[in-house]
Amino acid sequence: MRALELICMGRAAVDLYGEQIGGRLEDVQSFAKYLGGSPCNTAVGASRLGLKAAMLTRVGDEHNGRFVRESLVAEGVDVTHVRTDPKRLTALVFLGIRDRDTFPLVFYREQCADMALSVADIDPAFVASAKTLLISGTHLSNAQTFDACMSAIQAARAAGTRVALDIDYRPVLWGLTAPGLGEQRYVPSDQVSAHLQKVLPLCDLIVGTEEEIHIAGGFSENLAALQRIREVSKALIVMKRGPMGCVAFEGPIPASVEDGVTGPGFPVEVFNVLGAGDAFMAGLLRGWVRNEPLPQTLSYANACGAIVVSRHGCAPAMPSWDELSHFLRHGSPTRRLREDAVLEHLHRASTRSRRWGTLGVLAFDHRAQLEELAARHGVPAADSKGRIASFKQLVAEAARQGYDAARKDAAADCDFPTPGVIIDGRYGEDVLPPLTGQGWWVARPVELPGSRPLRFEDGANVGLALRTWPGEHVVKCLLAYHPDDADALREEQLRSVVELADACNQTGHELLVEVIPPRDMPAHADTLARAMKQIYAAGVWPDWWKLPPPLERAAWQHINTVITDNDAHCRGVLLLGLEASEDHLSQGFRAAAGQPLCKGFAVGRSLFADAATAWFAGTLDDAGVIDEVATRYQRLIHLWCNARSDAPQALTTPAKEKTA
Repeated sequence: MRALELICMGRAAVDLYGEQIGGRLEDVQSFAKYLGGSPCNTAVGASRLGLKAAMLTRVGDEHNGRFVRESLVAEGVDVTHVRTDPKRLTALVFLGIRDRDTFPLVFYREQCADMALSVADIDPAFVASAKTLLISGTHLSNAQTFDACMSAIQAARAAGTRVALDIDYRPVLWGLTAPGLGEQRYVPSDQVSAHLQKVLPLCDLIVGTEEEIHIAGGFSENLAALQRIREVSKALIVMKRGPMGCVAFEGPIPASVEDGVTGPGFPVEVFNVLGAGDAFMAGLLRGWVRNEPLPQTLSYANACGAIVVSRHGCAPAMPSWDELSHFLRHGSPTRRLREDAVLEHLHRASTRSRRWGTLGVLAFDHRAQLEELAARHGVPAADSKGRIASFKQLVAEAARQGYDAARKDAAADCDFPTPGVIIDGRYGEDVLPPLTGQGWWVARPVELPGSRPLRFEDGANVGLALRTWPGEHVVKCLLAYHPDDADALREEQLRSVVELADACNQTGHELLVEVIPPRDMPAHADTLARAMKQIYAAGVWPDWWKLPPPLERAAWQHINTVITDNDAHCRGVLLLGLEASEDHLSQGFRAAAGQPLCKGFAVGRSLFADAATAWFAGTLDDAGVIDEVATRYQRLIHLWCNARSDAPQALTTPAKEKTA
């Protein structure tokens, strides 16, 4: 039994994708940053499809190198053999989408880190730990990296590891075009053909477009090129044919290309061809590595290519196994797959790169309440913002101290939560940076406090504000909502939530919807569940729900049913506090302890309200605030742990995030 199913060797880069569509690359004004490099993309795609994948490459000892490494780790790709080069920078690529036929790109790969791969980087034992080694053609273009690839191939053949070649022909990377012609896909070259043919006999799988088959075979006609490849190699040859799908050849090349094993394409609109080939390769490897029937393997490959060709980006567009299976079973009602709401939701939800167990969140995003408190205690309007900001810094320090203290004396078998905060940008702008990128779960509010119908603090175009947020920040929206609201009010609120969800989808942020029914309206066991059902029916799938803690088993049953019926990939429910006492919160924790969809708590005023009142009144100093809030947060974590420890073990098993 081998530890790995796939090792991908070669390019590792950062893709900077133009966000403006339909113009020249010269006119692009902003770029989205993605993981890039053909083997990296394929490694991510293969991992999402369930293969145990690893990357063999080099990255720079700088921010982009760390981004590449962290992105691979987040996707479940083994990086034990991703070397950090102390002298070279990670490669960059600028990419654009001009029209359906024009996709300009500029490679910045002069002396880049991955091209420093050498024979010394090849560990035969590592290569032998995998079923398959994937080589990218770009790394055959340089003497040093060619030798490294040959060393890896020889180690693979000695160990019985199969070798796959993605021809991945980029003439510019072979020095055959000007640096500004990165999008040019084919330049005939006898030297390149001869060089590739040194490798072909050592391969078990050879994959390329028609043009790439031409360069590998040395002929500009399909049959002649295929016949030449067959003369030197016994490998399975798979030729990609764009919208026509692909055709594979296991044995002798027939008289007609159509007599090969054909894999029909999928009728989708081409939005972006960049990355589609890497997705095709990932799908093909999913089937080939696991020895699935060839027609099924080709179907995986074509479907993955069709999905990615309809999206922006390469690595982030790669489908998950759940998503691929859904597409193969159900297809899509539209050729513009990026407009298929169900498929897009499944993509986002099944490819989340951050994993969370349970959460213990200290929520101090309150604005109106603290403004009123400051005014009541005579804080001048000119000083109010600074005073509230200072108080939030104290609460943030209390969160750190309280969490650390709770961690120290927690039982070894406790379902100990990950720390988290909900903090606003208005008064918490100095709190957010130190907590970001540190392993804390961080959420921020977008609603205008007290608004009903819902309004956004930064105005109607909330997406513009979200573009300035770090990607890990969760968007929290408090919705004062009752399922029996008047039709006009309910529809207006739902329209706003739909707009917010669209903005989150476009900017890559997770969405938490906090539902609090107005206190002056009747509440029943199914009230929250009915409200949630209406939000789902509007086409919104929140990543998280934040709800008042139901004390009745029937209420939890309704909530569980609504979530499981609508979104199998929902992160789950966080319990809010509403300034409840510890006894009341403890009851809520115990009622939720046997509920797999309850993922923790997000409590605020129950922890800091008393300290805030005393601090603004001048009867409690800074140290007193930190001590009081930290102690209450620590106790609340213990209440959570105790409730979970007493719950039946079978009911506390975390739900699956990803199916392989």
